Amino acid sequence: MSIPEQWLAAEPDDDIRAELQALVDTGGDELAARFAGRLQFGTAGLRGAIGAGPLRMNRLVVRQAAAGLAAHLLAEEPDAATRGVLIGFDARRKSDVFALDTACVLAAAGVRAVLFDRPVPTPVVAWSITDLGVAAGVVVTASHNPPADNGYKVYLGTGSQIVPPHDTRIAARIDAIDPTAVPLAAADHPLIERIGADQVERYVASVPAVRRRPDVAGVTVAYTAMHGVGGEVLLRAFAAAGLPSPVVVPEQQEPDGTFPTVSFPNPEEPGAMDLLLAVAASCGADVALANDPDADRLGAAIPTPDGGWRRLGGDEIGWLLADHILRNGEGDDRLVVTTLVSSSLLADLAASYGVHSAETFTGFKWIGHTVLERPDQRFVFGYEQALGYLVAERPLDKDGISAAVLFAEIAAVAAAEGTTLQARLDDLAARFGRHLIAERSVRMDPAVGAAAVRSMLESPPSELGGRTVVEVVSFPEADLLRLRLEGGVRVQIRPSGTEPKVKLYGEGVDVDPAPLLDALAVELERVAGR
Repeated sequence: MSIPEQWLAAEPDDDIRAELQALVDTGGDELAARFAGRLQFGTAGLRGAIGAGPLRMNRLVVRQAAAGLAAHLLAEEPDAATRGVLIGFDARRKSDVFALDTACVLAAAGVRAVLFDRPVPTPVVAWSITDLGVAAGVVVTASHNPPADNGYKVYLGTGSQIVPPHDTRIAARIDAIDPTAVPLAAADHPLIERIGADQVERYVASVPAVRRRPDVAGVTVAYTAMHGVGGEVLLRAFAAAGLPSPVVVPEQQEPDGTFPTVSFPNPEEPGAMDLLLAVAASCGADVALANDPDADRLGAAIPTPDGGWRRLGGDEIGWLLADHILRNGEGDDRLVVTTLVSSSLLADLAASYGVHSAETFTGFKWIGHTVLERPDQRFVFGYEQALGYLVAERPLDKDGISAAVLFAEIAAVAAAEGTTLQARLDDLAARFGRHLIAERSVRMDPAVGAAAVRSMLESPPSELGGRTVVEVVSFPEADLLRLRLEGGVRVQIRPSGTEPKVKLYGEGVDVDPAPLLDALAVELERVAGR
């Protein structure tokens, strides 16, 4: 029996079995491509389109991953079996069955499985890992990916996503497992425990602590859950924090894994916040906030003097959060953390307040890792420009719900002081120079893109867009190249860890970096031989 036929015999879902049967009957390149490897842990764990075969998200792939995680924990965490693994899931297609299969695999391996009985935001799961003292956590979610996708995030017992060497060790365990023959316990096995409303309430009760100015009354906030699982929990968090209930986008408030009103449920994508901005305008909101579908990211928009709305960049949101946190706290032991591709302004801001700052690799898991490496410093804020923010001590992962509460407070403080969020940004520009941000993506085969970036790391350009390169900084661990150009411009390039593209980042102080990114894209194409 061939490997595809073995998968066909083991496939538990009728729809995936029918898809695989058609591929087996047809044969050819598509069948070969589906079995040319398996999904790998990237910057966000497993993630891919739902479908048949080891290069898609399906129950056999999930069972294999769960069995690898169980083997890793039993080998490296002496008390993992009794501490257990917390499992949460979102409202996407098959998320519930992926989560239940994970619990059944863990129980069959003798590991306690603590399974949420309802879809929950990723921050609730990450926060609950340390609250419950489990050895690890799993969230079945594709976050802000297109509707056809699903994914599988793995967390350590610290509440932070996996980092090397744990990811490679888990991957090695997964490689050793036959996905068509993973033992499963029954759904009612005594090692499978269900939790639900009480644990969500414990998370909600923790959110008000993020407020720095609880004396200030709230303002009108427009909000969208973008068909995700954050809507109900966010409303409860606002109420617990003493803030008025946001005006929601009704079409997008309830969880719906088909995402009927948005083709790409990512607040960064053009058009994704259109319904939100319409609601914001109609209700006279002071600020508009958006979570992505698993509510670990936060998007925001502010009104403009001409009566329109402007979507804030991820760095702009980060600057406003950081300035608010630092101006409303004390202590030179405080620590703020960001990523290599986020704005350099956070370091300048931290220095002005006399606190510590750190820069780490792309991916929020590295922010959590950096916090753990600095136990002598008091972490107060971390962010990455891709709309990820952490405004509390835990979870050690981005949290779009608690960040939304704090951002609403920032808008309220500005209103109480007779100013605006745009004025706050203008004040930062006056203090530190206007930091202009640009990003580009060049679609490219992952292997070709990675090879081209490695070639540029080994032989970086000395000139770009008519400007001399005055400093070259390589981060080979992250496949990232940073170039500082004359005139105060910084450009960076790295292959994406989750998509077939190479990402380019530019930052200029009182200089538009966009033309330099165009020049960097041309150089990338040249090196790639295209």
